[in-house]
Amino acid sequence: MKKVLFCVGLIIGLTAMFNTVSAQSIIDAEDDNNFNNFYDKSFSVGKEAMPYAYLRETDVVWEYAIWRTIDFREKFNQFFYFPTDPSKNTQGRVSLTNAIMQALQNGDIEVFQDDDMVTPRTYEELRKSLTQSRTIHIAEYDDWGDELEGRDTIITDEFKPEDVFSARIKEYWYIDKQDTRQKVRIVGLALVYNYCKDRDGDRICDPVEMFWVPMNDMRVRNALVKVKAYDENNINAQRSYDDIFVQRYFDSFVYRESNRMNRSIASYLTGQNAIIESQNIEEKIWNIESDMWEY
Repeated sequence: MKKVLFCVGLIIGLTAMFNTVSAQSIIDAEDDNNFNNFYDKSFSVGKEAMPYAYLRETDVVWEYAIWRTIDFREKFNQFFYFPTDPSKNTQGRVSLTNAIMQALQNGDIEVFQDDDMVTPRTYEELRKSLTQSRTIHIAEYDDWGDELEGRDTIITDEFKPEDVFSARIKEYWYIDKQDTRQKVRIVGLALVYNYCKDRDGDRICDPVEMFWVPMNDMRVRNALVKVKAYDENNINAQRSYDDIFVQRYFDSFVYRESNRMNRSIASYLTGQNAIIESQNIEEKIWNIESDMWEY
């Protein structure tokens, strides 16, 4: 009888303890004023990026530089682009452009003019360079429908994150002799802005590199690791923008490789020939590791 009472008491005690622990993990909306969450969300609290493993120069027996384009308009890459308006109810989602621009405005990261990443650029300089003014003529008519002289007005076009349709990355492929494996490290990322200007009465838009972000900088990685990247299959997926680049969870194509003339593919090939050249470079990189082995 004593054993039965002991077992019953143990079960009651464990049940009470379980209910207490469970209750502590659930958000009380009345206390926290957080009516949209039903559990504690602390994705970015105290989170830091995992540093890369130390690599000695003598361990790198082969190295090759590749430049890629990530098109945000491709279906697989659209999580980089949306949401375009962070002021609306985006369920905490932030586009890559807004995440980088916000970190730059806060002074959390440093960006540079080109992929050499030597000349720094400030947030104020960027806003000024990307803001342009244009003059348009507004026609005016009298009561009889005859056109008067009219007037000119100046329109200022501010930078809009939704006009960033792609990004470019600079990466190094290398072979580590410690484990004889081929590896890759992304060292830089550039946002590409669709910059439009009036030329001879026409509106012409060209892709312009806004700046280059040093992806080897822990300040950059710690800023990106705190921003969750959207996963349409699981909105609670614990994947940050830093994870996206480290795990290479994106689609891209090669537009430039290391070469003696320091030129891109577009400077000597166009159309289908440029696509084939990009694919050939990809295949050449992948064949390097397999060609090391002999059987």
